[in-house]
Amino acid sequence: MVQAKGLRVTRNLRRSGERDDPGRARARAAARRRASLPVPPASRGPGVTQAAQRSGAEHRSRGPRKAPRPALDLDQLRGYAVARTLFAPTTLARAIARLGFVQADPIRAPARAQDLTLRHRVKRYRAGDLERRYPELELEEGFFINYGFLPRAHYLLLHPRVISHTGGWDAATRRRVRAMLAFIRERERVHPREIEARFAHGAVTNYWGRSSNATTRLLEAMHYRGLLRVVGRDGGIRLYALQEPQVATQGAGAARARLDALVDVVVQKYAPLPEPSLRALIGRLRWGMPQLGHELPAAFERAKRRLAHARVEGVDWYWPADERPLARRELGDDQLRLLAPFDPLVWDRRRFELFWGWAYRFEAYTPRTKRKLGYYALPLLWRDQIVGWGNVSMQAGRLECRLGFTQRRPRERAFEDALEAELAAMRLFLGEDLELRTRPPSPG
Repeated sequence: MVQAKGLRVTRNLRRSGERDDPGRARARAAARRRASLPVPPASRGPGVTQAAQRSGAEHRSRGPRKAPRPALDLDQLRGYAVARTLFAPTTLARAIARLGFVQADPIRAPARAQDLTLRHRVKRYRAGDLERRYPELELEEGFFINYGFLPRAHYLLLHPRVISHTGGWDAATRRRVRAMLAFIRERERVHPREIEARFAHGAVTNYWGRSSNATTRLLEAMHYRGLLRVVGRDGGIRLYALQEPQVATQGAGAARARLDALVDVVVQKYAPLPEPSLRALIGRLRWGMPQLGHELPAAFERAKRRLAHARVEGVDWYWPADERPLARRELGDDQLRLLAPFDPLVWDRRRFELFWGWAYRFEAYTPRTKRKLGYYALPLLWRDQIVGWGNVSMQAGRLECRLGFTQRRPRERAFEDALEAELAAMRLFLGEDLELRTRPPSPG
């Protein structure tokens, strides 16, 4: 009714203006008469029929008809994030290709983060499968936005890394590197203890201010610079071999294309992303591609232009342009999942709080007395809600699980059944015939 009233007011104003200005009224009448005349054949252009002319005139008069874009809300975005991230379990190679990158962490509580991430996405996955099968897969270990595992094609986009003069090696270090490369070339693959036995480089102070083996630190630096690659592990220790040198991409356009491709890998894994998180994640590529750090602000702007976007509750969200959040089917099940601290659903703490309304914190390095959730709390996803957390550990042959909840423990029987099934799956994943014991939450 308000709109119709506005139209009447507009028409009345026009008529009033025409009465006040007779010349303007006559001009309008002449224009209407010209519009009603038939179009001469010569002016139609080749191959344009009268029907097409009429169709075009009708289209111009009505304007293009666009289907109204359905509005997204936060619940729908959350359901979209859960459904796209927890895809149907597949093979190990396909799961890693779909994720694009799997973050690694050495803490085992009760398994390493990479294994806890993959167990929900790989059929019949067992703890340690990634390490056991790594040599046969087209994968690389290395630093992307964090340290982890990624398809070789993605890894090669990061290289060759060009280290600034401030991060360069002095003459003595370069001599050591040349000697170590010659030693590794003779043996094809080496364990760090072989290098240490041969060269005995001593100890250095690490990032945490503690003492580290100098040989191990130098091997890690050579790996980061693309001189070595990880070819396997022995009891969790990296085994190294020479890496084929990578040729620098020629031209600024080619370098930007590589950078944009890696930004798309990030978005594919963590979407949908609020704008501040998208900016922060792209910024982390300065560690994976230090040679293109100056290009990251422009890469962020290009990403915003090519990604799909919506503003929801005052926040700008971004996701791959070929995906439709409302078309994504929600999980629609009662399954409960204990997620790794670095799972794609958990990693972005800003998004986590927007989706679930509480702050998850990784407290493995927090003093025991200051912990609120526990040493290695695993967020507890039930349906599409993270309702609490669990600290899972193995104690004297028993699988212990201490649960905590953001509000109250769900009272539905479906929750208890789902919890029992998830803990049984955890025991199978760990490959242990363990007795289960659940305990109430406590810090530490």
